[in-house]
Amino acid sequence: MQSPSDDRWIVLKFGGTSVSRRHRWDTIGRLAKRRAAEQDARVLVVVSALSGVTNELTAIADGAVDAAARIVALVERHRRFAGELDLDPDLVLCGRLAALQALASDPRAAARTLAWQADVLGQGELLSSTIGAAYLAAQGLDFGWCDARDWLDALELPNQSDWAARLSVNCRREPDGGWRARFAAQAPRMLLTQGFIARHSDGGTAILGRGGSDTSAAYFGALLGARRVEIWTDVPGMFSANPRDVPDARLITRLDYAEAQEIATTGAKVLHPRSIKPCRDGGVPMAILDTERPDLPGTAIDASAEPVPGVKAISRRNGIVLVSMEGIGMWQQVGFLADVFERFKRHGLSVDLIGSSETNVTVSLDPSENLVSTDVLARLSDDLAEVCRVKVIAPCAAITLVGRGMRSLLHKLSDVWATFGRERVHLISQSSNDLNLTFVIDEADADGLLPVLHAELIESGAMPVFDETVFGPSWREIAHGRRERAPQWWQGARDSLLALAEPGRPHYVYHLPTVRERAAALDAATAIDRRFFAIKANPHPAILRTLVDAGFGLECVSQGELDHVFEVLPDLDPARVLFTPSFAPRAEYAAAYARGVTVTVDNVEALRNWPEIFRGRDLWLRLDLGRGDGHHAKVVTGGAASKFGLALGAFDAFLVAAAEVDARITGIHAHLGSGIETVAHWREVYAELAGFADLVGTVDTIDIGGGLPIPYRPDDVPFDIPAWAAGLAAIKAEYPRYRLAIEPGRYLVAEAGVLLTTVTQVVDKLGTRRVGVDAGMHSLMRPALYDAWHGIHNLSRLDDPDGATVEVVGPICESSDVFGTRRRLPAATREGDTVLIADAGAYGFVMANTYNLRTLPQQDVLE
Repeated sequence: MQSPSDDRWIVLKFGGTSVSRRHRWDTIGRLAKRRAAEQDARVLVVVSALSGVTNELTAIADGAVDAAARIVALVERHRRFAGELDLDPDLVLCGRLAALQALASDPRAAARTLAWQADVLGQGELLSSTIGAAYLAAQGLDFGWCDARDWLDALELPNQSDWAARLSVNCRREPDGGWRARFAAQAPRMLLTQGFIARHSDGGTAILGRGGSDTSAAYFGALLGARRVEIWTDVPGMFSANPRDVPDARLITRLDYAEAQEIATTGAKVLHPRSIKPCRDGGVPMAILDTERPDLPGTAIDASAEPVPGVKAISRRNGIVLVSMEGIGMWQQVGFLADVFERFKRHGLSVDLIGSSETNVTVSLDPSENLVSTDVLARLSDDLAEVCRVKVIAPCAAITLVGRGMRSLLHKLSDVWATFGRERVHLISQSSNDLNLTFVIDEADADGLLPVLHAELIESGAMPVFDETVFGPSWREIAHGRRERAPQWWQGARDSLLALAEPGRPHYVYHLPTVRERAAALDAATAIDRRFFAIKANPHPAILRTLVDAGFGLECVSQGELDHVFEVLPDLDPARVLFTPSFAPRAEYAAAYARGVTVTVDNVEALRNWPEIFRGRDLWLRLDLGRGDGHHAKVVTGGAASKFGLALGAFDAFLVAAAEVDARITGIHAHLGSGIETVAHWREVYAELAGFADLVGTVDTIDIGGGLPIPYRPDDVPFDIPAWAAGLAAIKAEYPRYRLAIEPGRYLVAEAGVLLTTVTQVVDKLGTRRVGVDAGMHSLMRPALYDAWHGIHNLSRLDDPDGATVEVVGPICESSDVFGTRRRLPAATREGDTVLIADAGAYGFVMANTYNLRTLPQQDVLE
């Protein structure tokens, strides 16, 4: 094999968790050897201290009273680890451990000089790199060790404090004429060195501060003109959110330097923001990779990444301190801000976010970049009080959306704005580089918010997670494997569907065996006593008959639906029909009672205004539990903004009104939204409703609504019906006196239906290829109404690879007549092809209309 070239380098950095186990060092050795061979390059490995060691050294440098005991423990830990690697601790570590122990009795220790602190803090990397180099060499690898302080020189910067000049330094990143040649002259061909440390101008140790090891690797990469700097850590790369908070966060596979900088700056811990600039200035590509899962793509960061507009990540930073400064005389007052910021500089504080008005300036302080203590804030407040009124607001959380073209995305962020509108927002800041938008709220209010916002960004299309040039798999899929969706029925019914397709006349096709399968899945939940199908989802006669035969009752929301049910099923027992209207006229309530069905009421005014209708009747009460949920704002049916349900504050008044007309409340009902993915939601609803049922005293049935989701998107996790059923069984066991009712719609029929449509035109316009079909928003309204996602497939070319990225549109004269953007279809898609739109069995034909005087779709049934 040809020897690696001396002017071609790959820099690999490994963090504390990556150097604290023997098998990880084996991985480091394999990766280094592989990179040298694959890239015909020399390899420089940069390592951190063993996991947790820097924290111990920091405590010692800060003057911990048990410093001596901590040093003893560190000595023993490194000796033990060397033994685990089959190394002789006395032979490998004798000099290093003696140096660490000597620092305890160093004359500088009593005064804790900055130079002494730097020497203490740097011991972790010196120890880990010494152990690692010895182990890799013992494994027969051509590895050598070098001292980073011989190669990285700390810079002296203007206005730099003594502390920063020693313990948070920047380094030279442009080599002098002979630097690369001198470094390349070292042998062996693979070298191991330390992160975090550099040489001070006085010859002593200097510390790079937070993120020091990442930044060390970046400095080496820039100085060497490396082919790439790889940051190896314990996560697969940067994600669209912190996976600990958002398991559905997606791996970001490609970023440019600017977006990566923003994501790192605003909260991503996987890469320190200081490390990006050296590589960016030197034109050195970076990558973040997982030591445990080296075959994952990781996150590539370079200047060649194709700009893709959209939110790439959402992050949260805790501990933010807001300083609000108010003064009547500040408007147009020359020098006011200069006076204010001089005081921040005086206390060594760096301002992060700024918001201003005529009489107020509010700034944020990020504790990760500042020494923000009670004493510092008190002194700052005293100084600022000389020029303005001061208010400190803490602790706060900064929630930041990062991505290119943030201003152009504002129209897609309506759900995000609405979510923040329910919290107390102290500050909103949009960056001048159009790369981030930040909201600062109380820290307590931020709990649980990230998953909600992340889902809203995906639903709105603001976060383009299905763009494979940017996003990879979700954390849930990486950590636990992908739960594959079962093959869909239409994949085996292609010939039958193609035979039904008719150009110029879209067709809905319903598969009754799938309806029966979904009904059987719910029937297996033995805790449920009464099952109703919400016919507004799909009132096709064949579907109604199928579900009634499967033991379901039917839930209607209008007199028209009631009439339709008894026309299709004239012998149906009215006790199996539930009427749950919203703002219906009085005649519909009267007609429902005349048919003998169960009637639900959700406001006290109906009882007061129409006592003759409800006098002596049984009824069910629909409550609004004060909150809502669902896959889109327009399907949330609970909370103050919703028209559905009786507000809890009116519960007592409703009981009084019911008593006045001698009405008997036999059921309590709540339905808070549709497409809810939290398995525990319905269990919690049952528990709350049971409390109200106890207060009523005449209730026999609790109805927890519907809203069960289905996996529309390719990476959606199928709803866990067994876990849902187990939760219902557990909660019902606590309230066994009530019968449990549900009323799903979508879950039973959505996957059973498809919409067949025909390609009319394929048009290229300014880089966008649009596939036109003869169905439109008049045929299937969900994409236009809810930004809903449906799978789109060329049924005529189902076996062809999906090689073209297209936008699928209909013939309606509305800009919202779009079924899907950035979808993949075969490149050969052309006029006359049959396109199938999947999972269209719920809220499809029932919402169809004749807008633009186009005809309604046909409906067909397959057994």
